[in-house]
Amino acid sequence: MNTTNKLLFSEFSPVSKSEWMEKVTADLKGADFNKKLVWKNLNDLNFQPCYTRQDSITQLKNTGVNSQSLVNYRTIDVVTALQGNSSALIAIEEGLNGLLFHINAPVDVSLLLKGIDLNAYSVSFKLDNDAVAFTKDLVAYAKDTNLKGFIDTGLISEYVTTAVYKASAIDDLAELINLTSFFPNLKVLTVSGTEFLDSGANQVQEIAYTLNALVFLVEQLKEKGISAQSAFDHLNINLAIGLEYFVEIGKFRAFNNLLTEVAAKYGVDDFCHTLTAKTSLWSKSVTDAETNLLRCTTEAMSAILGNVNGVVIDPYDASYKAPTDFSKRIAGNITTILKEESYFGKVSNPVDGAYYIEEVSSKIAEKALELFKAIEAQGGFYTAFEAEKIQQQIAEIRLRKLKLISQRRTAMVGINKYPNLMETVDKTLLSTKTSSDPKVLTPRRASLEIEAMRSVTEDIVAKTNARPVVKLASYGNLTMRKARAAFAYDFIGVSGFDVHQEESFENATIAATQSAQSDADVVVICSSDQDYDATALEFVTTFRQLNKSKVLLLAGAPKALEQLTAAGLDGIINMKTDVLETLTTLQKNIQKSLISLEI
Repeated sequence: MNTTNKLLFSEFSPVSKSEWMEKVTADLKGADFNKKLVWKNLNDLNFQPCYTRQDSITQLKNTGVNSQSLVNYRTIDVVTALQGNSSALIAIEEGLNGLLFHINAPVDVSLLLKGIDLNAYSVSFKLDNDAVAFTKDLVAYAKDTNLKGFIDTGLISEYVTTAVYKASAIDDLAELINLTSFFPNLKVLTVSGTEFLDSGANQVQEIAYTLNALVFLVEQLKEKGISAQSAFDHLNINLAIGLEYFVEIGKFRAFNNLLTEVAAKYGVDDFCHTLTAKTSLWSKSVTDAETNLLRCTTEAMSAILGNVNGVVIDPYDASYKAPTDFSKRIAGNITTILKEESYFGKVSNPVDGAYYIEEVSSKIAEKALELFKAIEAQGGFYTAFEAEKIQQQIAEIRLRKLKLISQRRTAMVGINKYPNLMETVDKTLLSTKTSSDPKVLTPRRASLEIEAMRSVTEDIVAKTNARPVVKLASYGNLTMRKARAAFAYDFIGVSGFDVHQEESFENATIAATQSAQSDADVVVICSSDQDYDATALEFVTTFRQLNKSKVLLLAGAPKALEQLTAAGLDGIINMKTDVLETLTTLQKNIQKSLISLEI
């Protein structure tokens, strides 16, 4: 039979959206569709589980163009011109086409850039001091070249993190724009939004506040004689990249769309800006730090698909120590592989027209524009920040994010789920402080509270010369005891305790007797709800007759919790348990137990 022209699946009739909804509703068996299947994220936006041709989707315009000449930056902290130049040449040799020099003291530009082809490589500079003097030397050195990149004087970054606004910096910005007028590909008006996301903001806030900051600077520059057209032509935007893959794609597309709208309000219809994305500090971890490589990879993917011009991939260990040569090299390879081997930089706007991403982009743009207008109505960026309104709004989202992490509803590998129990963490790398000044933004890792809890465990180890041991005592129904033991292993492992693999027993009495006599500091009962109803009280009673000091937990949600607690159960762990609160209490109970043993 000739099937050459037969359409794939032609024997199946198409399914309409209404038919799909009817089937799903039936399968949910009365459960709420919106609660079960509609995704609600921290931008207070709702997204459907699927989209079809029957859905009406708004396709945003001016979302940017997938960069065919994507810049892969490496950050180089410059101590001396010779050291900076050596590091830059190594980066070029390792395949990077962008250099981001961080300079906080005067350096010789000719020595710093010696041997670097300014027509082939993008060179950018984060200048902490003497921006005008450095730029004068730079333009003199780079004359007759196609100098490209950006200069970041850190005006917005410094203001939001210190609450100190340097009015003289506007004069410097105006002079930088005039100095670089013959270098159209060197952007000197850099507005950074990375501090917003890294302080706990959501994507809508990052977009809105960055645009508010831009409007503030444009207005300030106009007073110095710099036209809006010139300001937008010299514009570079720095945004952070978060973990929500599709939402981040939509964020960058939405930003470009709204930037075009803001420029149009100034009568600027045609301008050339750059959008640079940097991997976020917020998403990185000290524990199981190699997982940061995976985070950096997905972050880079979403930024590239969101049509950025350049990416800055931080080394996986950069958030807690000076990065190694190896971690720098691996970071640089991420974008190279995505661009050259995965063809991310070799196709035009691959996500355009994708219903879900178009929906995400348009909703983020709509919500961000609403927030942007609200801040402008309240007096603009500077007024809102001085009144601490921006800080308060970010703090609200940050607390919601941290709660989701503590409840393990937002999974972060190696932090609150799937801990690497084989690794040893240097206590000096763990944060012990989680407070911040409400008047400023403090970029930070999301894991600080869990790190502080982990640090307490390391203090216990230092004091006792032994890591607290956790025994998983299981019995009864095979399937449920295995599942709950696996859950307990993962849950308590976040604390840094020595969690042993599950040990199965014939019945509750034997399990209680042997675990009470073991060398474990913590014992977790693992079985089924039916077994708990029948024998959990027997387990607890038998256990406490033999041992009064060990911490005794139960994995699950038993019906007779009050009775079990009265008999000596110290607590329960389950899907609804807050990992931070529970493990902090567990540590306190262990410390009490250790004190009683010493006495």
